Amino acid sequence: MTGKQMRKLMPVLAGICSVVHVPMTGCSNKPGSVGQAEREEPNTPQISEATTIAEEAYIYGYPLVTMEMTRRVMTNVATSGDKHAPMGQFALMREYPTAAFREVTAPSADTLYSIAWLDLFREPYIFSIPDAHCRYYLMPMLDAWTTVFQVPGTRTTGTKAQEYAITGPGWHGTLPPGVVEYKSPTNLVWILGRTYGAGTPEDYKEAHAFQDGLSLVPLRAYGKPYTPPPGHVDANIDMKTAVRDQVDALDGETYFKLMAALMKNNPPTAADAPFVAKMSRIGIVPGQDFDITKLDTATAGAIPKVPSLAQAKIIASIPSTGTVVNGWNVILKTGVYGTDYLDRAVITYAGLGANRPEDAVYPTSLAAADGKPYDGAKKYVMHFAKGELPPVRGFWSLTMYNAEFLFVDNPLNRYNLSQRSKFRFNTDGSLDLYMQAANPGPEKEANWLPAPNGKFVLLIRLYWPNEAAPTILDGTWKPPAVQQVD
Repeated sequence: MTGKQMRKLMPVLAGICSVVHVPMTGCSNKPGSVGQAEREEPNTPQISEATTIAEEAYIYGYPLVTMEMTRRVMTNVATSGDKHAPMGQFALMREYPTAAFREVTAPSADTLYSIAWLDLFREPYIFSIPDAHCRYYLMPMLDAWTTVFQVPGTRTTGTKAQEYAITGPGWHGTLPPGVVEYKSPTNLVWILGRTYGAGTPEDYKEAHAFQDGLSLVPLRAYGKPYTPPPGHVDANIDMKTAVRDQVDALDGETYFKLMAALMKNNPPTAADAPFVAKMSRIGIVPGQDFDITKLDTATAGAIPKVPSLAQAKIIASIPSTGTVVNGWNVILKTGVYGTDYLDRAVITYAGLGANRPEDAVYPTSLAAADGKPYDGAKKYVMHFAKGELPPVRGFWSLTMYNAEFLFVDNPLNRYNLSQRSKFRFNTDGSLDLYMQAANPGPEKEANWLPAPNGKFVLLIRLYWPNEAAPTILDGTWKPPAVQQVD
């Protein structure tokens, strides 16, 4: 897969809706490393030490700054909606998008999102989850550095009613009986919940009841009547420009000022200590004001060059993400990054909000087995041998997108095929799925995933993949190649 093709995959590497218009192999064992040695370009010319440290610092802080800018946009409303909600409240997606939906890329027709942002600096929040009645869901919690530090849900905690106290790194106190503490490494927390649904009116009703039962209450209000306050709308926050573009447009001085300030309430980990000490040599200290006027001439002169240099390094690293298997790009290092700061930045850039692979893996394909890009005017088949459908304990689906990563308008209003589809199996128990623009006829229509007339992209969602073989997690199960048959 070429670098150009990988860049086209950026909106979907995390397998989620890019809710604000906004998955890796190999990990360095050297504390404070910004990436792997093999990623360094050969014969790189020598640059100043200050520029090198600043570039590494930019990459180190990229998730932190991106999370903050995302939070600002997604919470800059007075009341809750389907994609935005004030701090401490849930935004609830109530139905799956159609082909007419153009607001965000890579929409999902499998899970309904329940999204909330928390500030734990003042006090913890009590997060109550109702009985899901065996419905599959997960509620991943991301800290300010994009690490998924807890994932209550069907896989980890079951589907009965649950209550958690989400506490900040400096909080110590007493919790109500029966409430389980989840201590966040940072005061900023993003809950990016997903609830599986069939998409029918009857199932929507049950899924909505579960979503409506999700509750966030400050600890001081637990067990008491509580009405969340309206949100504050800041007219100075840009609600139109994509968050990634806003972050990338920050000049070096502004970027490092924000980054240093954010580290006060969202501290680095203990494993980050060597790199934090390294950053201090150019004036970047957690919780202290970054003052470029106090830097020596060489260091101050390096700062303006850093954003473009660091962004180029992040983008150049995209082709090394994942492993291509039968034409599918499979990315397994997401959600937990340790000190591999470059990988973390790449995931932030390409797919903010990524799950741990134990919860979800999203193989993506831009071309058939022969390497030629998909074209809806041609005919393709994806063949699953008997007993070799995707091995998952949650669910799986195969979604069709056009070249812009949007759903494809079609007479069946069908945007994916999944385990809930009423497939027509072959006499030997195998299954063939058909991808093309033209209807393949009544005998194959049940297995048809309608394509646009032009280019298209395929994405498999594997939620709760098998832990033991066969599983995509260790390569003992591989997504079949898509073959062109016409």
